[in-house]
Amino acid sequence: MSFAARFEELRIWQDAREQVSAIYRCIARESAGFSDFAFRDQLQRAAISTMNNIAEGFERKTFKDFAHFLDLAKGSCGEVRSMLYVAEDLRYITREQATILRNSAESLSKGIAAFQKHLRS
Repeated sequence: MSFAARFEELRIWQDAREQVSAIYRCIARESAGFSDFAFRDQLQRAAISTMNNIAEGFERKTFKDFAHFLDLAKGSCGEVRSMLYVAEDLRYITREQATILRNSAESLSKGIAAFQKHLRS
């Protein structure tokens, strides 16, 4: 794949990594009073899934496989955005935190879509 030698060089993977860190910082702290462990676990897993599917697809070494794994990553990114609405509605996080995280996830989703288009063209 001529666009990068390693998945770590991909901007979408870097953005997904930042998303994971931001979500962990926002909801993983005990000091935030976050006690819904199942919800927290699912949100964290969806964010990690986004990042890992980008990496796994890249390592498959074919454009077709990579595009498929980007489909999965984009789906997980959508799951993150959806769960952030729940987190906001249940007041697990503030509206401001939810908006920042959702905007970041939406931007990542758009980046994944653009990369998919490039792979499939």
